[in-house]
Amino acid sequence: MKLGVVVFPGSNCDRDMQDALQQDLNKEVIMLWHKDKDLSSFSTDDCIVLPGGFSYGDYLRCGAIARFSPMMQSVIEFANKGGKVLGVCNGFQILCESGLLPGVLLQNANQQFICKNVFITNPATGALKIPIAHGEGRFHADEATLNDLEKNDQVLFRYSDELGNIVDHANPNGAARNIAGIRNKQNNVFGMMPHPERATNAALQNLDGLEVFKLLSIQ
Repeated sequence: MKLGVVVFPGSNCDRDMQDALQQDLNKEVIMLWHKDKDLSSFSTDDCIVLPGGFSYGDYLRCGAIARFSPMMQSVIEFANKGGKVLGVCNGFQILCESGLLPGVLLQNANQQFICKNVFITNPATGALKIPIAHGEGRFHADEATLNDLEKNDQVLFRYSDELGNIVDHANPNGAARNIAGIRNKQNNVFGMMPHPERATNAALQNLDGLEVFKLLSIQ
């Protein structure tokens, strides 16, 4: 699998993502500039990654301008053809703005930027300790959409305590139903607020991010 990491003006986690994928997962990584459009070197067996940061300064709304960049037009086409796309933090916001994923990311319930380790859980992985760093990470959708996400098994991760219990006090930002990450119905577009690329190296005393990439078949 080859991976492309899109670089927007304001991206600040693009090199973290590149390092984790190249050095810790031993993957081929190509950096993609937001003004470019060519994804002809990628097949639907590959993956495009939208990293965290503050694309275009978060003007209007987080991810609202990035959605219209030339590269994102190609990424949308790539996803619609079945190519795999992963958005982390600001990348998740961009995926929601572009319509590739449902819902929206709102300002944290405490109206503060939060940067800390949290636990997220999935039935296949159990509780994982993954860092978050966001001010607008509160996932929100109407009740019908939330019900559909659950019915179709589209919820990737929920915020939990260290034992994997999905409880209110483990929800750092007020996300609806403790949702930390989702996927589309076709299972090729994934978005999450926590940063798995910051937990893939023994030097950081945390390898739980590797389990996230494994779950997404990026390993």
